[in-house]
Amino acid sequence: MTPLVDVIFLLLLFFMLTSTFSKFAEVTLSAASGGGTAGEQRPIFLQVYEDRLTVNGQTRPLDALELEPEEGQALLVALQTGVTAQRLTDVLVELRNYPELTVSVLGSS
Repeated sequence: MTPLVDVIFLLLLFFMLTSTFSKFAEVTLSAASGGGTAGEQRPIFLQVYEDRLTVNGQTRPLDALELEPEEGQALLVALQTGVTAQRLTDVLVELRNYPELTVSVLGSS
């Protein structure tokens, strides 16, 4: 029994020393509702592909995402086929630079 306890202790020590303790970022998501937008502001439509983004039909890379939103303007994010969760997270983290936007992720039908 003693050698088994020793082996378990060594395994526990190994996994504790080799694991990484990193803080993961939190991204809040809200599903888009069919209520429409407030006021006369038109929403911005962002389509996320595996390799590019389109903002209101204009193709842009992620690192050159430049928006000029108005206060409280809605941004609708649509995911295309093949988009990974990491890609969506990267886009949502980039959108944090625009606190005046109301970001909603469109669900699949």
